[in-house]
Amino acid sequence: MRKGFTLVELLIVLAVIAALMAVATPMALNAVKTAKASQVAQNLNALKSAVEQYVYSEKELPKSEASLTNYMSKIPDGYTVTPDAPFVKGEATVTVAYTVGDILPVDVNKQYSEATKVTLPSSSLEHPGVYVKVRQWW
Repeated sequence: MRKGFTLVELLIVLAVIAALMAVATPMALNAVKTAKASQVAQNLNALKSAVEQYVYSEKELPKSEASLTNYMSKIPDGYTVTPDAPFVKGEATVTVAYTVGDILPVDVNKQYSEATKVTLPSSSLEHPGVYVKVRQWW
């Protein structure tokens, strides 16, 4: 009797492995997409808090994400902070957006209810982001 596997046995094993991969791959890709959306949502929330702290400490609007270096331990890449206009009647809005484009706004909104579709003045594309409304109290 010979030792080893027959061609039929090897084909059956390959078919079983292919079936398992067909089931596992979409689940793994969905988990990666959800994790990325969660990370973006947490960064948007942290940047929103940093913008609020900046405005109420410095008494002015941040000019960019680089302005927030003293209010966050690390500014994540791919985010923009844009004040929409100066204070009007004591209120202003700052747009914080994730501009990389590898995640949809609806996926981020599932993780962070304040996240929405934002449009930046420099582009017509919709990005996941938040509008931060701040009041001038000084």
